[in-house]
Amino acid sequence: MAVRSSMHEVGGVLLEKLLSADDGYRGHRIDCGKAHLATFVDHRSKTLQTVLSKVELRRAYYHCQDCQQGIIPRDRELDIVATSFSPGVRRLMGRVGSKEPFDEGRQDLEVLAGIVVNTKEVERVSERLGQQVEAIAVKERRLVLSGKIVRIKPVPKMYIAIDGTGVPMVPRETQGRQGKDDSGTAKTREAKLGCVFTQTSLDDEGFALRDPDSTTYVGAIETAEQFGQRIFAEAIRRGLHFAEQVIVIGDGAPWIWNLAAEHFANATEILDLYHAREHVADLAKVLYEPLQAKAWTEASIQLLDAANLEGLLSTFARLRPKSEFAKDELRKATAYFRTNMERMRYQHFRDQGLFVGSGVVEAACKSIIGRRLKQSGMRWTVRGANAIVALRCCTLSGRWEQFWETRCG
Repeated sequence: MAVRSSMHEVGGVLLEKLLSADDGYRGHRIDCGKAHLATFVDHRSKTLQTVLSKVELRRAYYHCQDCQQGIIPRDRELDIVATSFSPGVRRLMGRVGSKEPFDEGRQDLEVLAGIVVNTKEVERVSERLGQQVEAIAVKERRLVLSGKIVRIKPVPKMYIAIDGTGVPMVPRETQGRQGKDDSGTAKTREAKLGCVFTQTSLDDEGFALRDPDSTTYVGAIETAEQFGQRIFAEAIRRGLHFAEQVIVIGDGAPWIWNLAAEHFANATEILDLYHAREHVADLAKVLYEPLQAKAWTEASIQLLDAANLEGLLSTFARLRPKSEFAKDELRKATAYFRTNMERMRYQHFRDQGLFVGSGVVEAACKSIIGRRLKQSGMRWTVRGANAIVALRCCTLSGRWEQFWETRCG
């Protein structure tokens, strides 16, 4: 470690000399970037934290009288405007900030890279990078939706899986929102998450296989309408219009199927099998004692798995619950299964070699949202949470390098 530290210092000296070879002086007057002329004032120093060590830079400073604004061309060229961290250091800060609590990220930077920063700096840089990821994504969505970015590679089966999960919020972000606990005050906001992946083959037993490295993710705390545009654009970018078959998988949330009807009207809609089974089991617990509930659940799930929804609903119709609560739960369950009948033809979907579960997006809710944003004691602003979600979606989609290339392009 001592040798590494020494080598970093030597490298820092060389880097400082390399950067100092150009101080950014571009003549007595330069274009300010807004059709005015900025005048050279003097040279100013700046301490910059790089991945090697801290270096001292001397840069030419200009001032535009019309804009009443200072300009330092060298800062623009080195991508260090309004920051004392080099792009390489910010890249590392964003990486750790997206993966773990900011203070743990700070510690890892010091131990693993010898870079000493404070926790708040990791937070600020991570959130700023997340906002840049989202800004680039917004531009990309506009291009995709206008037809200027088109992928023409044929896709056999494209899946769009959608889910939502709560993110703990600071109190001001939930004011006026109805909560589910006894207090009636919301403590979370729903992050909507979607993933797009493809399938071209089956395993030896005839079950669907997800194509390796084919999954990309999008998500944010936003309205269903906004998220609809987000997931729709991602599907188009991935080749939606050239897919032989499109499948939308989700749970029973109405907003998911409203979104599917609007953006993926010709898609095969599949309600996650395990959510459907869960509804059967929950109803059994209301109607029966444990032993009877287990037997009734198993029999009902057999009907469900065989896509005999008519038989399952007939079973419901024969039930005669005594309590008002049980009657109400039975009405809800009946409505749920009747509404989603065509999305529950599981044997038919299996015969087509399709996935019938939403495990991919549920795992994404845990890995993208749960592991990073729902740890003990965490409370987020919508802005901060969305920045980290954007970072995590970018990295887990395998687009981290592309982001940096686009950002620097």
